[in-house]
Amino acid sequence: MFCNDTLMMNKYILKKSTYIGSENCDDRSPGIIVDTIIIHCISLPEGSYANNNVADFFLNKLNFNEHVSFESLRNIKVSAHLFIDRSGEVIQFVPFDKCAWHAGKSEFMGKKNCNDFSIGIELEGTVNQEYEDIQYRKLKEIVDLLIKQYEIKHVVGHKDVAPNRKLDPGTKFDWGKILSS
Repeated sequence: MFCNDTLMMNKYILKKSTYIGSENCDDRSPGIIVDTIIIHCISLPEGSYANNNVADFFLNKLNFNEHVSFESLRNIKVSAHLFIDRSGEVIQFVPFDKCAWHAGKSEFMGKKNCNDFSIGIELEGTVNQEYEDIQYRKLKEIVDLLIKQYEIKHVVGHKDVAPNRKLDPGTKFDWGKILSS
């Protein structure tokens, strides 16, 4: 379990996570203030868990022949800062000082390209299924830590920054479990 102190991070990497660096990121623009956390969900194929497909996707190693739904992902390069699987394991793909490619075409509070000023966290799941209690516990601990480390003012869903394109984290996501004090 994570502890809530400033020793949780070591050079923009969560200490109690598995770090697997993705090349799908950029340097943040100078002067950018990270003030938003965006919550996403993903499973590949949708609703299939306990496999390496999400990691392989973020690392550009997904076997597109493994499932018919993967063909639509063939030329897409994405990543997130963090991925929390159904068992609560946390994998970090991009250091927090880098811009992960998670939000796509997006806008929030008048600012475009949300990747520039946000941290992207993916939960293993779908927009139509409940998330696991362990995922909420890990997510809350991480959100609380990031709020202490950065100037976080907003914790939103992907649907909030790309409303005509995305639905995640979905209607089954319980915001009260991560935003309560």
